[in-house]
Amino acid sequence: MTTNKSREVFEWIKSLVVAVLLALLIRYFVVEIFLVEGQSMYPTLENSQRLIVNKFVYRFREPDREDVIVFEYSDDKDFIKRVIALPGEEIKISEGQVYIDGDPLDESEYETKKINDNYGPEAVPEDKYFVLGDNRDNSMDSRSDSVGFIHEDKIKGKAFLIFWPLDDVGSI
Repeated sequence: MTTNKSREVFEWIKSLVVAVLLALLIRYFVVEIFLVEGQSMYPTLENSQRLIVNKFVYRFREPDREDVIVFEYSDDKDFIKRVIALPGEEIKISEGQVYIDGDPLDESEYETKKINDNYGPEAVPEDKYFVLGDNRDNSMDSRSDSVGFIHEDKIKGKAFLIFWPLDDVGSI
């Protein structure tokens, strides 16, 4: 009888250890939860929404223009922004209109809060990306010296799903 209880306890402990290890592996390599802080991505994302970030996707491909990414801003702070210009492209913003290699960027697939801002022209260095918040007047992004171009090693993943609050559940 004692042997059966000991065996059952051992099986429970083994199952718990396996579950914890799987959860840690999934969180480290596959997906992570991210909390939106601030209004820099409004109206696409709102303050206090919770997202699922795919950390796996960029192991197989480079970020695309318009991807909403999470990247490491500092050791203790991550930012979420939209990829606008890719490595090797020239970025220019004139009176709120974004230009890539001299051509106006079509941003009709997503809504932005535009301002009459000017930037560049600047060439995006290799292995780096130019990112902007959708709320352009309230976003610390690649236009800021403290953020600048984002090195591909700093990109944590692609935001793809809002899961909280429940009223906002949906893909990004």
